[in-house]
Amino acid sequence: MRSRFRSDRRLAVRMTVTLFLLGLLYVAFVVALIVLLKSWLLVVGLIAVMFVAQFWFSDRIAMFAMRGKVVQREEYPELHAVVDRLCAIADMPKPVIAVSTMDMPNAFATGRNADNAVVCVTTGLLRRLEPDELEGVLAHELSHVAHKDVAVITIASFLGVIAGLVVRFAFYSQVFGGGRRDQNTAVIFAAVMGVSAAVYAISFLLIRALSRYRELAADRAAAHLTGRPSALASALTKVSGEIARIPTKDLRTAQAFNAFYFTPATGKEPGIERYFSTHPSLEQRLEQLGRISTELGEAATPDHGKAG
Repeated sequence: MRSRFRSDRRLAVRMTVTLFLLGLLYVAFVVALIVLLKSWLLVVGLIAVMFVAQFWFSDRIAMFAMRGKVVQREEYPELHAVVDRLCAIADMPKPVIAVSTMDMPNAFATGRNADNAVVCVTTGLLRRLEPDELEGVLAHELSHVAHKDVAVITIASFLGVIAGLVVRFAFYSQVFGGGRRDQNTAVIFAAVMGVSAAVYAISFLLIRALSRYRELAADRAAAHLTGRPSALASALTKVSGEIARIPTKDLRTAQAFNAFYFTPATGKEPGIERYFSTHPSLEQRLEQLGRISTELGEAATPDHGKAG
């Protein structure tokens, strides 16, 4: 068993390239807004305020939306013990531990850095997984913290959030105030909507591609840290199957936070939607874990890693 999470050069390169491309897009977007709205102070001020708000409070927003509650060792001693052991092996600070009283079996990590991280699991996950399966899921989430995935995705997604808000603002301004606007103003608003929609679409695709890869990277890191990829494969199979049985209406609230979850709250495997998904398919993840199991010479077990 390794003493820490493995460095992942491919993940680092992809994160760097994605953030570079998003940075170029960000600059172009800001310049376009300044030219169209003719007020650099308004544009820069608004974007700066929203960036700070999203970066500093995204963890609280996610915890509030998913009804996560920080739990102490005396409340969930076994959960804390598993995280303590994994953090000691990985040589990383222990994050805050939280539990969400949701039947949907899932887990997520949030926080802008390792010192402000939170790992949250649902009661549905705790009830359904065996100890070694839970360890695999927690190792996966701790990998996100160690590799700064949460901060990167938060920063990367900021551009798309701003672009989406601008589109909505421009749309509703035209709908409710269109009769009082002259032709030049209407043209400017149409241009703002067009630029924002294009920026949103491009950033959406870039972030989804990065998100899918980071999930595979977290699976790899967790498998090597625990030395039991088959347990993680078993957890993936079990959680995906259980989510598929949960009514769609109960998943709608959770779907807004799919990018942060261990497995998406979609209840189905993506077809063409895989290009827009935050996660790789279950088959891809199990195939990778199978290869790692072979590399590690892990003894096969009857149930782990098999879809059913």
